[in-house]
Amino acid sequence: GVLAGRAIYACRYHMARDHWQIYNHGAKRFSSGGYETLPTFEVPKVVLDAALKASRVVGKGLYGVDIKQKGQQVYVMEVNDNPSIEHDVEDAYLGKELYMLIMAEFQQRLEQRGR
Repeated sequence: GVLAGRAIYACRYHMARDHWQIYNHGAKRFSSGGYETLPTFEVPKVVLDAALKASRVVGKGLYGVDIKQKGQQVYVMEVNDNPSIEHDVEDAYLGKELYMLIMAEFQQRLEQRGR
């Protein structure tokens, strides 16, 4: 996740078995590929650089940047202005601090506008 041009959280998502998405809603029973949440300092530089560069094109908001990586090659799939931030998933590393970072940024923006 990127906020105001800065990486604030990172998740590695795995595709559901024999499916092209993380969740396979069409399966007979629920199927998920799982995830790994990690601190941004553990994300490969090439991935972070791609996420930050792609989000800059859109603006300084809160974005989820979907990236596929194969070796050192990265591909930006999507910059999402409504990113998933689920309890115990995207916030698994930072916990409540993730929400505090987001709220502090939004509070600062409101104060700059004079509310």
